[in-house]
Parts: sequence; structure tokens; C-alpha cells
Amino acid sequence: MKIVQLEDTREFSSGIMKRFFLVENSPHFKIINFNLDAGVTFPVHSHDLDGELSIQVLEGEGYFLGEANGEIAAKAGDILISQIREPHGVRATTQMRLLVTIAPPI
Repeated sequence: MKIVQLEDTREFSSGIMKRFFLVENSPHFKIINFNLDAGVTFPVHSHDLDGELSIQVLEGEGYFLGEANGEIAAKAGDILISQIREPHGVRATTQMRLLVTIAPPI
């Protein structure tokens, strides 16, 4: 077992996104913590793979992004679940912390 204190990864840098790998090289899933400064966009993208992902908002507010300029309001406690192939991204309106789970890992 492993315990990760998410508060230890609460770091922001002006105008950018910081990424912390919490679970790496697992054959079953990967968990990544992203911290976006206010106004930062994690661009819409997709992966040519089968699998699923979740994006959980730990802190802050913004929008989940999708294809065709789709936006869904996102706040602390919200979780987006999608296929890895489905276009996805995030735009932060405040400092925003995300926990992304990818299964199987990419």
C-alpha cells in the first residue's frame, strides 16, 4: 500500500499547469495530479486507445472541455468520466487542482 498526501502537491506557478505523477507504471491505472493556475487551459485532446479516464476537481472552478467547443461548468467535487478516445480538456477560471485517473495507463 501507498499513501500520498495531496496537500504535499499543492503548488501553483503563475500562468502554467504543474503535473505530479502519483501512481506511475501500474499495469492497471495511472493517477496524475494537475494544478492549473487561474486562466490556464489544459488543451482539448484525445488518445487513439481503448480505455477510460476520470477527471476529478479537487479544488477551484472552471470548465471541462470537449469537442466542438463544448464546455461543462466544473467545481470542487465534480468528476468527468469519459472514454480515452473522447476529446477532453479543462479550463481553469480560478486556481484549480485535478486528479486524473487513466485505465489502462498510457
